[in-house]
Amino acid sequence: MQRFHDSSELRYSESPNTSGDTALHYLDLTELAARIRSGEISPVAAARAQLDRIAALDGKLHSYALVMADAAMAQAEAAEAEIGAGFYRGPLHGVPVAVKDLCDTAGFATAGGMAIHRNRVPAEDATAVCRLKQAGAVLLGKLQLTEGAYSDHHPSIEAPRNPWHADHWPGMSSSGSGVATAAGLCYGSLGSDTGGSIRFPCAANGLTGLKPSWGRVSRHGVLALAPSLDHVGPMARSAVDAGVLLGVIAGADAEDPSASLDPVPDYLAAVHQGVRGLRIGIDAAWNSDGVDSATAAMLADAIETFRALGARIVELRLSDVAQAVADWFPLCAVEAAVAHAATYPARKSEYGPVFASVVEAGRSVSGTELQRILLRRMALRGRMAAVFGDVDVLLIPVQPFASPTVAEMQALARTPSLVSVLLRYTAPFDMTGHPTITLPGGVTKAGMPLAFQLAAAHMDEATLVRAGAAFQGATRWHRRHPLD
Repeated sequence: MQRFHDSSELRYSESPNTSGDTALHYLDLTELAARIRSGEISPVAAARAQLDRIAALDGKLHSYALVMADAAMAQAEAAEAEIGAGFYRGPLHGVPVAVKDLCDTAGFATAGGMAIHRNRVPAEDATAVCRLKQAGAVLLGKLQLTEGAYSDHHPSIEAPRNPWHADHWPGMSSSGSGVATAAGLCYGSLGSDTGGSIRFPCAANGLTGLKPSWGRVSRHGVLALAPSLDHVGPMARSAVDAGVLLGVIAGADAEDPSASLDPVPDYLAAVHQGVRGLRIGIDAAWNSDGVDSATAAMLADAIETFRALGARIVELRLSDVAQAVADWFPLCAVEAAVAHAATYPARKSEYGPVFASVVEAGRSVSGTELQRILLRRMALRGRMAAVFGDVDVLLIPVQPFASPTVAEMQALARTPSLVSVLLRYTAPFDMTGHPTITLPGGVTKAGMPLAFQLAAAHMDEATLVRAGAAFQGATRWHRRHPLD
């Protein structure tokens, strides 16, 4: 029978940037899992420590929309009993995680960042949530997001704060997931990405984020922004952690006919193989056009790291994606208008101004205009698929400018042309549905996180996890944590 030590026996350094001992709340998910399985720490102690930390810190960070403390402790007690009896479900068993508050949770409100849904209590879990529970994870609560998972918070909601510096942008709609995971308020989380909302918060908060291929993860029970663009995926502290989470939530689902029937691989099977011989595509012009010096230097360092690890750097030229970025806006708006037809315009006054304008714009797009967008999207998918016949992954920025402040992002939001600049490296891969992984790759002069992304062929998340693990085995950027 498994026995657990009391949490008071554990000793971890509270220094956030150590290269030796790591604070309990900043352990990788997989490291905590190993300590739970060995009996060094119990699921109950881990969950209690997380809930105490949330109570102490989240009043300033605002990352949680809802903390499910009693339910989490009950799940932790059940996990402890099962593991103690020799029934171990796998590397999420007893591990405290959280999900973006657009994933349905039976018996608990799922608001989607919207005032009109604040009292909406679903009767069943989203498929992704159900699979986390089946894996034995402890669900701490629901993480805050922008209204409807678009770009701006509803005026009645306090936006999450970047734990590295409150003046800096915490990322787009999965900002609560990014802030909570970075601040040690959960060991991993689920986010969603329609135009970059896994990647932006991971870049802003120093995390690893895995935007899976469209269809890899069921969207059943997940409030929609734009269904053909929406991707549900993990946000974590390492590529290995992200691979563990994706392995649990991915796969076919009878409740979501758009979920892929492709088998889910073992994402950790090749993480120790390295990247020798891996073909990494670089479009030097695209990667540098309008990119600031901090981001450019970070990209150059990442390329040299992969080269030193034995990867082959392949120079290429991608077709222009400017039209794809331009098409993303009306396509997202049309799909949002359809998704919100039951409440808009009937309850228009309860929508915030930014999201209301998006839905309104979607209602005005003509059928012929939409068809032209869809045809261009099909062509883009074909061109991008051909790229991955020549290379295994693409290395690209997440965004062209490093760690913007909240004030800078507010100014940018008032200039549509600059918003297109922000989305130039993210929206194309939502349009095509290709998977990407976001990896911390450096810091600014002010010490704020920098990140880049790798993109791969459709359904080839395994290569992204492998490449991410190799990079993180050679660097320490993902080991940095914000000060409490």
